[in-house]
Amino acid sequence: MLSFALLVSVSASVAQAETLTLSPTEITEWKAVQARVESRDIVPARARIGGVIQELTISEGDLVTAGQQLGLVKDDKIAFQIAALDAQLAAFAAQLKTAEAEFARGETLVSQGVVTRQRLAQLSTDVEVTRNQIAATEAQRAVLTQQETEGAVVAPADGRVLTVPASRGSVIMPGEPVATIGSGGFFLRLAVPERFAGELEAGAEIRLATGGEEAAGRLAKVYPQIDNGRVIADVEVDKLDTAFVNARILVEVPIGSRMALLAPLEAVVNRHGVDFMSVEDHNGDVVERTVILGAVQDGKNAGLVEVISGVVAGDKVVRP
Repeated sequence: MLSFALLVSVSASVAQAETLTLSPTEITEWKAVQARVESRDIVPARARIGGVIQELTISEGDLVTAGQQLGLVKDDKIAFQIAALDAQLAAFAAQLKTAEAEFARGETLVSQGVVTRQRLAQLSTDVEVTRNQIAATEAQRAVLTQQETEGAVVAPADGRVLTVPASRGSVIMPGEPVATIGSGGFFLRLAVPERFAGELEAGAEIRLATGGEEAAGRLAKVYPQIDNGRVIADVEVDKLDTAFVNARILVEVPIGSRMALLAPLEAVVNRHGVDFMSVEDHNGDVVERTVILGAVQDGKNAGLVEVISGVVAGDKVVRP
């Protein structure tokens, strides 16, 4: 009598259970590829004068701002040249003082008829020539002073220091890079086999794992030139880990769509490592079938799992 009551209870629970008829559903096909973190712009911080690197205040990985001093290049010859010009200016100043005194005395003697006006004009010319020599020397000194200030190596843009090829105490020529700076933000660059070129579309969503968390990106640009059998594309990511430039990150790129059977994940029972799914047969009886599962879906198909084998389209899956 007790067995009969249990059987009636099980039959009632099965009758009340919900069923889902399986039908092919279009899902996105994803391709896993390696992407590389790259800087949008790589700008060198160059030395504007030649000399010896006296100071170097940055190292690889430092964050810098535009105009920040990164190092100092010193050329001792500039200081010697400035000292030589200072000596010339002192000599010209003495000559000017003498020429002005001679011109003032000449004006007095001209009024007394002792000196001709031709001699006075010559004295005036001497004063003007000396003044022009002083102005030219001061201009030369200003040029050297400007060159001395250009020994400061400054960052051309905001960003992160990628490489520092120079070292303190080394000799450097004008125009040589002291450091390279990655600026303008960071993005992901990936290479996809060319057979998937027709499936790539700008604006498509990209899935990736960054910092141990799932993140989404956007396919910003697909380059038209195929390089070594691969299509190059750029991906923009909002929360991208930029601690290491050229670091590789595994991403999933949509390369098309296909039809698949999707079943509720809750309808799958795993026993001893084997997956089972309850299905209602043509007689209305519930039977368990061994199934092989694919990937768990997300997005609009969240909560469903792909069933590779064990069931076919039209089967009624019993939901617990």
